[in-house]
Amino acid sequence: MTLRDAYADLVLGASCLGCGSPGRMLCARCRAGLPRVASDTRPEPCPPGLAPATATAPYDGLVKAMINGLKERQLLALVGPLGDLLSLAVERLLAGAPDSPVVLVPVPSRRSSVRARGFDSTRALAARAAGTLQAHGGPPMVSVAPLLRTRAGLQDQAGLDAAGRAANLAGALHCPAAALRRLARTHPTAIVVLCDDVITTGATAREAQRALADAGLPIAGIAAVAATARRVRHTFQAGRPGSLSWHGHAH
Repeated sequence: MTLRDAYADLVLGASCLGCGSPGRMLCARCRAGLPRVASDTRPEPCPPGLAPATATAPYDGLVKAMINGLKERQLLALVGPLGDLLSLAVERLLAGAPDSPVVLVPVPSRRSSVRARGFDSTRALAARAAGTLQAHGGPPMVSVAPLLRTRAGLQDQAGLDAAGRAANLAGALHCPAAALRRLARTHPTAIVVLCDDVITTGATAREAQRALADAGLPIAGIAAVAATARRVRHTFQAGRPGSLSWHGHAH
């Protein structure tokens, strides 16, 4: 444990979300054990017409604790490692795509949630992913465009089954014309990737995809940090493409 870790534990009572060791909320060993490649994912049952989707981890264990820690406890130090996981999902989605500018469109949180938390976690993750992709020689330009808005009265999705989520989300998102015009001016040939933290039933992603399509903006696919696991076919081994395969019930 470094002196900085000891100080954080003494003053803040911090401990690693993975192993519980005192110090940083994600120790070096647990961070090194996070997935290093993303996989294709598909919720079952899958919403009709859902675009190709990728995720870097099952929504379980340490990654689940990290996502919930960021969203519910505002542990902002987790934006870095979670955003890096999202960048891996974007990278896999874009494999073989033309060498064009990329625009990451975060799925928006409910306005009441953003006010309560003081920040939009998915937008923060997308911004980190964009920076990571640029720093590691990704596409020629990666930017974040928060194009989507939620309608008033949208309920929290937690606790809703697949049918309830779909009903709650019907017409829930829209893309204001002004935001779309700005994007058309600045990135007329960009590849658009929808970004989220977790894919559960796919209802949220499908509604976001619909809102963008209605505005005339097709997406290359959906990238997420994690997907809710139903079954794991292979044990993940760090650094091995395609070694993790799961089907999710996503968000």
